[in-house]
Amino acid sequence: MVFDHGYSGKVFIMSRPEEEPADAVIYGMPMDWTASFRPGSRLGPNRIREASIGLEEYSPYLDRHLEEVNYFDAGDMMLPFGNAARSLDIIEGYMDELLAKGKYPLGLGGEHLVTWPVLKAIHRKYPDVAVIHIDAHADLREEYEGEVLSHSTPIRKACGLLGPENVYSFGIRSGMREEFQYAKESGMYMAKYEVLQPLQEILPKLAGRPVYVTIDIDVLDPAYAPGTGTAEAGGISSKELLSSIHAIAASDLNVIGSDLVEVAPAYDPTEQTQIAASKFVREMLLGFVK
Repeated sequence: MVFDHGYSGKVFIMSRPEEEPADAVIYGMPMDWTASFRPGSRLGPNRIREASIGLEEYSPYLDRHLEEVNYFDAGDMMLPFGNAARSLDIIEGYMDELLAKGKYPLGLGGEHLVTWPVLKAIHRKYPDVAVIHIDAHADLREEYEGEVLSHSTPIRKACGLLGPENVYSFGIRSGMREEFQYAKESGMYMAKYEVLQPLQEILPKLAGRPVYVTIDIDVLDPAYAPGTGTAEAGGISSKELLSSIHAIAASDLNVIGSDLVEVAPAYDPTEQTQIAASKFVREMLLGFVK
């Protein structure tokens, strides 16, 4: 697998120099080939890394320091521009390699479709995996404008692979009527608009299970994260998302992987989106990697 650290050569703050001894691996999936509104999330991973330089290495929320987590930033995958199918195959193949080495995967997107190949590899290793999906959008379409490989489809694909009863969505406030009907009739769990309170109610039901956590930055209100491809008014605050990450970390879940996607830095000249994203990644590292 060929990786690129971009023009800056930067890695996430306190990344260790070698992958082999690391317990967790951060990797970028710089793909936005199917963006339906505003492209640019392929630049998200590197800007999150750059923003991480401004972070403190200690989390007062979790009373942990990044020196306590052995992780390696592999950089961004070299994905063939415009070729969604081939890009997804590359991501899936790399994920198989990473899981075979026993590493905790923490992916940076990139559009949300990149979660789909990761889940396919995760499911092979953890057949009983459940997914916690935190997002503004349902992502339950079967296709978009006739294209089945779309950033609006990954959670519908996950329902087909894992069983809808193993998919838990939070913060959803946008989608087609048919998507909400599917959620209601399929047996999946969907919490509309809110994240923290319904999440706290669900976490005890998932105790002991392997769980994959996928976070779309657009679950935040655009006031907190304007730098995303499909911003959606009426979202949660950065504080609530942090509290949600901490609730997962404090639970009895076996979090076996996670990602944060859809940061599109070109639409946020203040850089608050990538600054927030880097803090979420720090808390995920400290809270999810045991």
